[in-house]
Amino acid sequence: MTPTPPTPKTRKNTDDDLVTLAYRLRLACQQISRRVRYEGTHELAPHQFSVLTHLGRARTPRELADIERVSPPSMTKTIACLVHAGLVTRTPHPEDGRQVLIQRTSAGEEIFSRIAKERDTWMMRQLLELDDAGVDALRTLTPVLEKVAAR
Repeated sequence: MTPTPPTPKTRKNTDDDLVTLAYRLRLACQQISRRVRYEGTHELAPHQFSVLTHLGRARTPRELADIERVSPPSMTKTIACLVHAGLVTRTPHPEDGRQVLIQRTSAGEEIFSRIAKERDTWMMRQLLELDDAGVDALRTLTPVLEKVAAR
């Protein structure tokens, strides 16, 4: 006798429910993202700040392009702007002479810290406007959103 294959999990949500949820969630994430991206970036473009975010350790331009999901030439232009502004440096890669490593300068560290703090402060103000149930819901959902964002 052959075993019967397991049946797929039954969802309590209909496809229509999921379509509506996907739409509402996408809009909410876009609005929050747009607001946070422009918080504290008056002297730095959002994409430039995003690159600074990924420089907690030195990285190659290729690594940065892959993380940001942009082309290498586009990342090269962004890095050039950040170098010109004195926010990052290029140093020779210690193991691969064909590559360079990008890292924040002290000025880059300062602007990164300040903008990150302004963005965190904005988000904290939003959380303070919620009741305990809302904060608890976000605490539960944050790992789920992080998982979705990482895909």
